Amino acid sequence: MTKIGFLFPGQGSQVVGMGKDFYQDIVESKEIFEKADKKLGQELKDLIFEGPQDTLTLTYNAQPALLTTSMAILEYVKKFNIQADFVAGHSLGEYSALVAAGVLSFEDAVYAVKKRGEYMDEAVPAGQGAMSAILGMTAEELEKITTDVTENGDSVQLANLNCPGQIVISGTAAGVEKASALAKENGAKRAIPLVVSGPFHSQLMKPAAENFDQVLSELSFNDASIPVIANVTAQPVVSHEEIKALLVKQLFSPVRWEESVRTMIQNGVTTFVEIGPGKVLTGLVKKIDRSVTVYNIFDLESLNVTVDKLKGEA
Repeated sequence: MTKIGFLFPGQGSQVVGMGKDFYQDIVESKEIFEKADKKLGQELKDLIFEGPQDTLTLTYNAQPALLTTSMAILEYVKKFNIQADFVAGHSLGEYSALVAAGVLSFEDAVYAVKKRGEYMDEAVPAGQGAMSAILGMTAEELEKITTDVTENGDSVQLANLNCPGQIVISGTAAGVEKASALAKENGAKRAIPLVVSGPFHSQLMKPAAENFDQVLSELSFNDASIPVIANVTAQPVVSHEEIKALLVKQLFSPVRWEESVRTMIQNGVTTFVEIGPGKVLTGLVKKIDRSVTVYNIFDLESLNVTVDKLKGEA
């Protein structure tokens, strides 16, 4: 029996116009966009559909925009009775996974990620933090470098362990620059600076986590109806209390994406469906294990293709 994992993208996947065909043609999806506008007290859907891209990309806009788009798509996917056995999301995408698993209501989640984005934006003044993708190095090799740089006064940590040979580091601008140079000196193929608004998943995000903890304490959490693979541990979690604690840690801890995918495969998942804009996560999955099947649902056409193929496999 094929087991299915639903995957939900994080920041970086946002694009102007995402989800617009669902809004125009699908009543249930339109309601999700309208719920987001009402909860946040802003015309989020106008920003999503019309841009501009640089405004949409601001972290406190990108986070609720991506969650809303993914959930609007999922709302229509539900009509086809395609059931996930596990759910996971990359960083921000974890909140989409939690809504899919019934842990949070959509309204609470979109409010939470808006606040999350604001606190992340406030934690480190613009220009003081940075992130860089390091290619061709193991986590153990890279962690030795980031630890040395941090101990010498410039904070930098592993942020995203995405797939074999692709790890993102995050920290102060000086720390990331020094660690990137040392990585290349010690055998890394490339160090690619990322265009981001802050040093996400680094120790510099601890002030944001402290503020965000208060926001989460005001929300209603349920136990997960299907296991969620947590970014922080790369393990399935169902308990709402454990999920809440991990969401606070997630802000300053690495996203263990490669391990998360391997956990799902070890638990029998052979088919991954990425729900939301872009194909970043399924691309990473294929780099982790080429034997699995991947699909993407980002517009109505890709939904129909995916549904037809999944029904054929059933």
